[in-house]
Amino acid sequence: MERFVEGNRAALQEHVRCHREVHVVMGNEACDLDSTVSALAMAFFLAKTSPAPKAAFVPVLNIPRADFALRTETTFLLREEGIPATALIFRDEIDLGGLHRAGLLSMTLVDHHVLPSADAALEEAVVEVLDHRPLERDRGPRCRVTAEPVGSCATLVTERIAQGPPGLLDRPTAALLHGTILLDCVNLSPAAGKVTPRDVACVSLLEERFPELPARDAVFKALQDAKFDVSGLTTEQMLRKDLKVLSSDELLLAVSAIYVDLETFLRRPGLLQDLDAFCQAQGYAGLVAMTISFNEHHEPTRQLAVYSRRETLRSAVCRALEEATTPSLQLHPLPSPWSCLDTYTQGNALASRKKVLPILRAALGGPGTAGGAEEEVVLPPTPMNSLVEECPLAQAVPPLCPQDVLERVSRIAAAQPPGSPK
Repeated sequence: MERFVEGNRAALQEHVRCHREVHVVMGNEACDLDSTVSALAMAFFLAKTSPAPKAAFVPVLNIPRADFALRTETTFLLREEGIPATALIFRDEIDLGGLHRAGLLSMTLVDHHVLPSADAALEEAVVEVLDHRPLERDRGPRCRVTAEPVGSCATLVTERIAQGPPGLLDRPTAALLHGTILLDCVNLSPAAGKVTPRDVACVSLLEERFPELPARDAVFKALQDAKFDVSGLTTEQMLRKDLKVLSSDELLLAVSAIYVDLETFLRRPGLLQDLDAFCQAQGYAGLVAMTISFNEHHEPTRQLAVYSRRETLRSAVCRALEEATTPSLQLHPLPSPWSCLDTYTQGNALASRKKVLPILRAALGGPGTAGGAEEEVVLPPTPMNSLVEECPLAQAVPPLCPQDVLERVSRIAAAQPPGSPK
């Protein structure tokens, strides 16, 4: 796998130069661990099994390279298995439209089966699909379709590789698939409602072929910890990692989920300058940062920070949050280091971002109005979005721990229509 990935860029350049076919294997726009590993492993399999291949089989990560650092569990696992990020090919590094217009492009889609409207012209280049969601629409007879209700697309890729020639699967590929299935299926926990017998069978198969793979609990914990680890991110990356934007006729308000406690966030060097730069660069009039952290007993703590250089906007947002009754956030002011930032501890841990967004919409639009539309940011959200937006606490399932969060994330992701961020 390592040599295959490291040779992708040269193979792509050579095929473009010689006007030869390029077969791209690409996951969805969320580009989570499942999409990334499924694309890498499937491209590796096709390159090894296609008879006298004329095409270059190139896995493409469906995000700009600059956003890769936000996928912390993916960067962790690839680094652990010796796959260098410098060798990966990202969406902004390959001209799919140009390849298609030149008649050189064919595609396999993994972890989704409908391209977004911006890529509609590429649909006719799709010759194969592997997805674990229900089909949104049929494809023509030229397209091979595998759509099965399993917990992870990596399961379908593992099954496909297992049907291939003996000895094709190497340890790095097995470790990538093994970790991905465990994370997607919440460590194969039946209580999570995600795992299927086929997922379990694939994990067992990988472990039988490579007994030296780490224990399941250790793999799952390491990936889960990496998923919530933002220590290596810049402030700008932390703010973008899980971002919603609310709009009114006059302004934009950013609402970011932050996965450290507020005290740690406020201690970041140059934070105020970073907040200023982030809002100015994106045209945001203000920012609401919703932090969530867990103590050693896996109990959550929620805190809020409201930033804006516009005093009237900041006051209006703070007043709306403080006075909210549906639900009451039970806010208690905390000392703030700057006059343009108001900080709170949030006593009502049931009040997820989904519950807070309507309060903020009303503050922007005023009583009796729509309160502005919620805009999707250009950056496709990571699967972590649901931690703040659809917190399991809303379902009164005690106690909330990171496993519960991942379970809820998985369920929400599975319910989203194909072509939307996972």
